[in-house]
This record gives sequence, C-alpha cells and structure tokens, in this order.
Amino acid sequence: MLTQPFADAIVEAEKVIAEAPHIRTEQDLVEGYDYLAGSIRASLQMAWAYERDYPFFTQSTGPYTKMGLDNPDTLYFNANIREGREYVVTGTRGSTADVSFQVLNGDYSPVEVPDSLAAFDDREIEIAGDGTFELRFGPAKPDPGPNYFVLGPGSSMLVVREVYSDWATERRGTIQIQCADTAGGAPAPLTRDGLAKRYGVSGKILLSRLRTFLAFPKWFYLNLPVNTMTEPRPTPGGLTTQYSSAGHYELGDEEVMIVTVPRSDAPYQGIQLGSVWYLSLDYINHQTSLTADQARVDPDGKIRFVISERDPGLANWLERTGHDRGYVQIRWQRLSRALDVADGPEVEVVKFGELADRLPFHDEARVTPQEWAARISARQAAVAGRMLG
Repeated sequence: MLTQPFADAIVEAEKVIAEAPHIRTEQDLVEGYDYLAGSIRASLQMAWAYERDYPFFTQSTGPYTKMGLDNPDTLYFNANIREGREYVVTGTRGSTADVSFQVLNGDYSPVEVPDSLAAFDDREIEIAGDGTFELRFGPAKPDPGPNYFVLGPGSSMLVVREVYSDWATERRGTIQIQCADTAGGAPAPLTRDGLAKRYGVSGKILLSRLRTFLAFPKWFYLNLPVNTMTEPRPTPGGLTTQYSSAGHYELGDEEVMIVTVPRSDAPYQGIQLGSVWYLSLDYINHQTSLTADQARVDPDGKIRFVISERDPGLANWLERTGHDRGYVQIRWQRLSRALDVADGPEVEVVKFGELADRLPFHDEARVTPQEWAARISARQAAVAGRMLG
C-alpha cells in the first residue's frame, strides 16, 4: 500500500505519546493524543509543501498544529530552499511589533538544534515608504546590492516570524517567495513513486517532530529547580535579537506563583504558559499568555503576573487551566541592547489567600467578572482576525 509507511509511523507515534515519561494522569494522555493529531496534520503539510525549486511559505505551527512551546503572539512561516539557488522574497511590512528572518541548515532533531546561518529583523533591510520590500537570498556575489543575503552551505529553510504585541490594533503584513532561477517554469508532474516518497517522508517528519520536542525540555528546562526562572539569556536557535527567561512550575490548587518583571523598553515582551507536552496552553479562550501591551503595568514600572488555578480577580492572572505542572517563558524581541539579571523576573510562590498582602498594588489590579469576560472576548476576536488577515 502506498500509505503504509505513514500508517506504520502513526502507530509508532502513538507509542511515543503513550510512553512519554511525564504522563501522570488521563488528562495528560488525552492532551498527548490531541498533540498527535496536530502533528499528523503538520507532517503531511510539510511533506507536501517540500518544494525547494518552486517554494512557497506555509504555516506548519498554529493553534491546531502546535509544537516547541509555540508563542501565542507569533505567526510562523517557513519555506524550503537550497544553496546555489536565488530566491526573491517580497511583501509589505504590517504594523506588528517585530518581523524577523532566519536561515536554517537542517531541521530540529532529537539530538540537536539546527544551526542558524543567518538571523536578522526588518531593521536590517530597506523598506519603501509604502511598506513594501524585496529581499534576495542566494549565492555569494561580488556586488550584491542592498537587501541581498548570502545562503551559506547547507541552507535548507527560510523561517519568517511576525510577532504581535497588541493583538487588537496591530495588523499583519504580507510575505511571498519565488525562486528566481525557476520563475515561469513548473515542477515535474506527480508520480506514484513521488507520492510514495512523500508518504514516507511524512512519517519520518512525524516521529522526529514528536521525539525532538519531548527531548527539548530536558535540554533547556528540567535541569532547573522547579518554580524558578532563569535570568534573561539569548534564545537557543540563533534569534539574535531575542532573549528569553525560562522555567518549569509545579503548583498545588492553593498555591500561586507571582512573576515580577520590569516593563522592558523592547518593542516586544511576552509571557506564556506551556503544558508538559511543551505546547502553549489554550491562548484563545483563556488568558494563558500576556504581552506587555496587554498586561497591567504597576505604577513602579513592573508587571506582576499571577499564575494560579483559582481566579484571583486580577488583570494579570495567567490561567493554569487544570495544569498543575508545566512551563513558563518570557521572551523579549527586537532588542537594541543586551539584557542582564536586572531585566529579568523575580519568582515567588505564595498561598492563594496571601495575594492581597504580597502584591503591592493589589486593589488597583482588580477586575470584575464582566471585565474579565470582555478580555477573553477580545482575545477570541483578535485571533480570529489575524488568522484570516
């Protein structure tokens, strides 16, 4: 059967999920099977979109194809490329907080993060007054001109990230890619052998995707003491204008984690929670993430996030949604300076009943149930809008 390799991979993938070492409850397992479904969808899409001579941007990570502690504030686009070809990337700059470009050699695997061969944001490119731009990626040239970036040995993927800080007002731009060397031509027609290969590749992508991001937390999180966060540090993977602070939590129903961090001068600063599967929690229907623009900033210039299961009636509540264990990460992007410990978070675990005494601006931070419902409604509308924008 043509699809047998992929069917076999799904069976193996279900074993990977069922035998994951972090599973403690039936809900953990149910969420794992939901993660598997999204990974199956993404793997098929990536295999069928794999065309380096006639590429186009795809979104292989989104609300229903999550992976790698996906950032709720980011739209991820990727296109397959090859060294030796020249590619033209055109688009318009929207009003989002950040747009960055990264060239990778290879993909994430269970044993390593791919090398970043180039990483920059739109401050390094020339953009016309009407917001349009044209970039070229290709072999080294003696006089390449502006907006030309050399593809180093092993270049295999171009990743574009568009990052929101204010979901309600910022608008996404546009992005497209064309291989200059093949423009006007067409790829070879489908063959049975070609389809068989794509089904086989889909299975390999599926298993690699699952195994890789089961290993990721061990590399970057689980060696840290629980209920702590690191000082800001460059994010692994080569995003040169991004820092992050990471940690993992484990809280009882009467425990609350207070994360206090200065409001940064960076255009983007955001915090999010993740499940034991290293995935974002439901950020559409629950407030499981906040940017600095969405959060309430206290009069002393600091943001105090409250991570808890019970509703504290506060603007900066991050909902655990039943997850007593998970990950928490803060990202800063489009930086113009290095960050140090003074820019990073302070973490304290207290009893739920102690919140009023531990938060210096507790009363000012309170919201009514009606105000909270309005916040969730705004999140739902904003995500719906940007998915179709």
